[in-house]
Amino acid sequence: MASSTATDLPSKMKAWNYAEYGKSSDVLKLNSDVVVPQPSDDQVLVKVVAAGINPIDFKRMLGMIKHIDSPLPIIPGYDVAGVVVKVGSRVKKFKEGDEVYGDINEDPVNNAKQFGTIAEYTAVEEKVLALKPKNLSFVEAAGLPLVIETAHEGLERCQFSAGKSILVLGGAGGVGTMIIQLAKHVYGASKIAATSSTGKLDLLKSLGADLPIDYTKQNFEDLPEKFDVVYDAVGKIQDPSLNFFLRTNVPK
Repeated sequence: MASSTATDLPSKMKAWNYAEYGKSSDVLKLNSDVVVPQPSDDQVLVKVVAAGINPIDFKRMLGMIKHIDSPLPIIPGYDVAGVVVKVGSRVKKFKEGDEVYGDINEDPVNNAKQFGTIAEYTAVEEKVLALKPKNLSFVEAAGLPLVIETAHEGLERCQFSAGKSILVLGGAGGVGTMIIQLAKHVYGASKIAATSSTGKLDLLKSLGADLPIDYTKQNFEDLPEKFDVVYDAVGKIQDPSLNFFLRTNVPK
């Protein structure tokens, strides 16, 4: 059983959930009578201050992974930032009152939690949470976990490293902005090119892009440069013509 000195926690909470698969406008409902989850020994109960919605949430809601999904009804939401209000007996990292953030699902597809973060409370394993940086608001922190995981995993899979160059398609999106910053400040990229619309070119520069490309005025296909990596955060990578931009010595 979870041990805690938490008091005055409600037994019921508000949460958005769906009891059948379909479009969010048809199936997603606000429910005021959801049981507050109880943390297991290795979990903490987080009072949600901010939460994030990602593409996996609407894909899951449409039933795209229903053959391996949790039972219905499901509360969507992977990303969370909030305050610990109860701790399990084996929890070592956190205590009541700690401000934390993270992605509550260790695997975004397999074994995704039935009770997500679009609720007043959520129960989460301590290993997938971290203390919220003091210089980030709860809203900012809740917008980070899944997108930065996606950006980092992609860079790791393509064996990106210091001195390599990269072209980021969709550089101003959630994942794209993380790719630029990681490539620049963590991996030590030699050159970063990134695409966006006109109004977001300054954002690309501020994040570390050396060559911002306005896709409304310039075709990135016309670039004379080649890159060690093309990271597609839009969906164009299915076009084999993008192979033109890749150096021939990139690991497969």
